[in-house]
Amino acid sequence: MKTRLTDLLNIEYPIIMAPMFLVSNTKMIIEALNNGITAAIPAMNYKTDKELRAAITEIRKASDKPFGFNLIVNKSNPRYKQQLKTLIELNIDYIITSLGNPKEVIAKCKPLGIKVFCDVVDLKTAQKVEGLGADAIIAVNRQAGGHAGPYPAERLIPQLKENCTIPIISAGGVATHEQLNKILALGADGVSVGTPFIASKECSVSDEYKQAIVEFKGKDIVLTNKISGTHLAVINTPYVQEIGTKATFLENLLNKNRFLKKYIKMLIFNNGMKAIEKSAFKATYKTVWVAGPSIEDIHEIKTVKEIIKQLTI
Repeated sequence: MKTRLTDLLNIEYPIIMAPMFLVSNTKMIIEALNNGITAAIPAMNYKTDKELRAAITEIRKASDKPFGFNLIVNKSNPRYKQQLKTLIELNIDYIITSLGNPKEVIAKCKPLGIKVFCDVVDLKTAQKVEGLGADAIIAVNRQAGGHAGPYPAERLIPQLKENCTIPIISAGGVATHEQLNKILALGADGVSVGTPFIASKECSVSDEYKQAIVEFKGKDIVLTNKISGTHLAVINTPYVQEIGTKATFLENLLNKNRFLKKYIKMLIFNNGMKAIEKSAFKATYKTVWVAGPSIEDIHEIKTVKEIIKQLTI
């Protein structure tokens, strides 16, 4: 399965285990690296610089394969500057930027040979990050878990392929080998896969969360802007139904206030992340389980190795 992504990172299969807030852990990453794919982990998963450094050390002791970190590069992440400094100092293989302008990350990483992949949801943003010097595009489509894009892969990938020159990595809607082949046939150089790995034995989320990934179907995924301030794909639990999926009139009004919107966005994001954290590790009434429509093709809890096998064979 040779593609520009496998050549870029010297990996066997063109697959990134997607960085998942609170879900990704070092055990999952190490299993991914040892089974032919690469993997990334959100820097936000670590509350201190010491914890971030310890995670990198642990992974490097277990594998010499390339792995990366996801950085949220907007003001909702107060630890962004320190996280970037640490990742550069420890010479991480690549960084995936999300929810903001990657200009600083690219400028600081490119001279050092650290690759930068940028989340995009449309052609305009893709062309912008390519112009800044990004090494690859993470094309987030409508089927993605977490922060989803507005367009299906069938529209987004060919459009990017026609107008961009750097590798395109499709994010969203892949849980089987057939789906992987379909995305590559559209012109993608690889895929970023998250949701199937939530239902892995190495994942440390609650059994209830894993079982939800198995039992719910694609039709049970909804997009909400009540949790993080931007569209987030979650399972339509009773609590999600109760709070609704659209911001209220007052929330929209505050979000548009030029003096308050920065603080309102940070408040919504931080409160939403706390709700996701509580739901991820224990049963709670206020259940917010992040996932994508690919749960349709997840029928049992497997090891990371078995999930990679079902994607590649």
